[in-house]
Amino acid sequence: MDLRYFSEEHRLLHDMVAEFSRNEVEPVAEEQDREGRFPKELVQKMAALGLLGIPIDSKYGGAGMDTVAFAIAVHQLAIADASTAITMGAHTSLGCMPIYLFGTEEQKQKYLPALTSGEQLGAFALTEPGAGSDAGGTQTRAEKRHDKYVVNGQKAFITNAGYAGVISFTARLFENGEEVGITTFIAEAGTPGLRLGEPEKKMGWRASDTRAVYFEDMELPAKQLLGEPGKGFTQFLKVLSGGRISLGALALGTTEGAFRRALKYAHEREAFGKKIGEFQGIGFKLADIATELEAAKHLVYHAAWLKDQGHNVDREAAMAKLFASELAMRATTEAIQIHGGYGYIREYQVERFFRDAKVLEIGEGTSEIQRIVIARQLMEEAGRL
Repeated sequence: MDLRYFSEEHRLLHDMVAEFSRNEVEPVAEEQDREGRFPKELVQKMAALGLLGIPIDSKYGGAGMDTVAFAIAVHQLAIADASTAITMGAHTSLGCMPIYLFGTEEQKQKYLPALTSGEQLGAFALTEPGAGSDAGGTQTRAEKRHDKYVVNGQKAFITNAGYAGVISFTARLFENGEEVGITTFIAEAGTPGLRLGEPEKKMGWRASDTRAVYFEDMELPAKQLLGEPGKGFTQFLKVLSGGRISLGALALGTTEGAFRRALKYAHEREAFGKKIGEFQGIGFKLADIATELEAAKHLVYHAAWLKDQGHNVDREAAMAKLFASELAMRATTEAIQIHGGYGYIREYQVERFFRDAKVLEIGEGTSEIQRIVIARQLMEEAGRL
């Protein structure tokens, strides 16, 4: 792709993560998927390489890099394994960033060094059984009682929850019987009243940890409030905007991983006396995927670059996530078709990429939600024409 978004530092990071992905992640990806085994060893190796705090300031133990760098790392990891990529990606964009963006200096000093070093993983609990796309419908309740908050409720589909040392979450805050609004809090693993569900049995991302989180009369001291009371909705929208760039990068890797395997197979497999990639029916599929993959790269890295320049990227992040995630689904489907019957067999791996692709159209806001975000901004712009 056009590397205008990449500095020399970005290129060095790209090469390092690509090598790690190829040599460390790819050899164990199939086994982890088959066993549904969380990649604990890889998490520690990523921590040693400084990959768990790429966009976090160095004074908190991070690498002090930017969103483009973070997207590069997620992209390259996902070429080998989406489960490893989402474990790192969710830890950073959802586990670390709420604290980094909205925490007090005391909170940052307390939590971020442990998160960026890999001593702990982070998670962000937003989704509920009855509040998915309608995140404003949060029902988890936090009541202020003297100098503490008492929390009751349930969260669903929370990535890394079972291995997280720190979980940020949203709840409706009530003070003196009056609702203040959705507010964000920090809970530490082991807090009385914090209970984790069993790992979800998923179609894809099988080595990633996903489970429900329950709050049962959980008491938190006042210092565990994250950001301003009643500002949680605004906060998580900002977090999700960055998260959508991360998921767009993960979709790039999922597409590229499947495409590489399909291209290799089309070059090696022969039928009717020639390589199947030389037949127009297969060659055109490969050409379409390659073209759309380049377009998706520009959308994702452009959104990341704009964010690093301080621009509001709600629309660009939504476009990048929408296009890249739907491309991942199309590309992995075609990769299976190119492999024919072998595409349906685990040994050839493209079926894993296919299973991993579907959730990309759901997580961090469904494709329908991305279209709503884009359409709303278009209508606002139309009013200024």
